[in-house]
This record gives sequence, C-alpha cells and structure tokens, in this order.
Amino acid sequence: MNHPFPEYDLSEPFVPSAFAWQPGMVLAGVDEVGRGPLVGAVVTAAVVLDPARPIEGLADSKKLTAKRRERLAELIRERARGWALGRAEAAEVDQLNIYHATHLAMVRAVEALPIDVEAVLVDGNRTPSFTCPAEAVVKGDGRVPAIAAASILAKVARDAEMVALHQRHPDYGFDRHKGYPTAVHLEALRRLGPLPEHRRSFGPVAALIESN
Repeated sequence: MNHPFPEYDLSEPFVPSAFAWQPGMVLAGVDEVGRGPLVGAVVTAAVVLDPARPIEGLADSKKLTAKRRERLAELIRERARGWALGRAEAAEVDQLNIYHATHLAMVRAVEALPIDVEAVLVDGNRTPSFTCPAEAVVKGDGRVPAIAAASILAKVARDAEMVALHQRHPDYGFDRHKGYPTAVHLEALRRLGPLPEHRRSFGPVAALIESN
C-alpha cells in the first residue's frame, strides 16, 4: 500500500519523544490556519483519529485541491473518534499578537474535544500550555495523520468563513485570496478601507489607518 505521506521518509513511524508515549494512547493532532491573512480569525482544529476507521489520502491541506479537502473533511467528521474547532478572533489577534492568539485557539480546540485525550501533537516547533503532555512536530501535517486531519478541518472551516465574508463584501475578493495580503486584497483595502474583521495590528492595515 502506498504511504499516505510519500514526500517524507517515514520508513520509521513517528514516535513522540517529549512524553512517555505508549501504543494505544489517545492522541490529538492539532493544526492552525490563518496566521498570515490580514482579516478574520485564526482557526484551529483538534482531531483524534480512530484506528479502526482509517481515512485514505490524508495529507497537508495545502497540498490538496479544495474539492479533495472538502471530501476528506466529511470523512474526518464522520470517522474520527473526536474532533473540534477552535478560534481566536481578529480583535484577540490584535490584543494578544498572532503567536499567542494561535496558541489560545489551539487550547480552545483541544478543550472542545468530546473525548479526553492523553497527549497532543502540534504542527510546528512550539506548543501551547495544554492540561496534558504535548509535543511539537515540525512539518507535522505531512508526518502525523491526526495533524494532517486537523489541518484539513481548519482549512475547510476558515475558507468557508472567507467565502461568507466575500458574500457580504464582494469587492474585496475574499473568495479568491482568503484574506492573505495579495495585490488584489491590498488594492481593495486602499480603495475601500478596512472592515471590522480586518486585523488592525497587521502592517498594511495599521499603515492605512495611520495615514487617514
């Protein structure tokens, strides 16, 4: 069978080293989407997969088409032992900074899980302070299936929010750039000004506010 993560050398499966891992532990994978955009919440997801109900094709959400992400998100919600979303709104990003807001959203996702977990694996190189042991996994969305699943759920959820924002404010093009600082977004921001959902602490938005 083809490995679900062919871009990595996973001849040896990932084994947590930051805590006393044991086979069969209830582990949650956690990932975020939305650190870079100028608008909206940073959205996180926590997923506990069910070994008895495997999901083929899990991968880093950025490497999947939108259609494939949507289908996998359906399967994750259907087959996972537990999943939950967390978020930190734009105002919280401005108040806390994006790093701390992202960690807050991750904690919220884990706390919202419908089952208790024994440990958490987080995509990246640092972990928030959870109530259980945790380990950061660099490029974890391509190494740990539960983290890949979390990246997919978070991406699908945040993209849907950007499409909904586009329907309310179609001149900004949120359905295309999803809030990232593309040329189209920056031009619309200069022409139309920031929305309440824009992050005031981010450079292009802050500069525009200061110039007016």
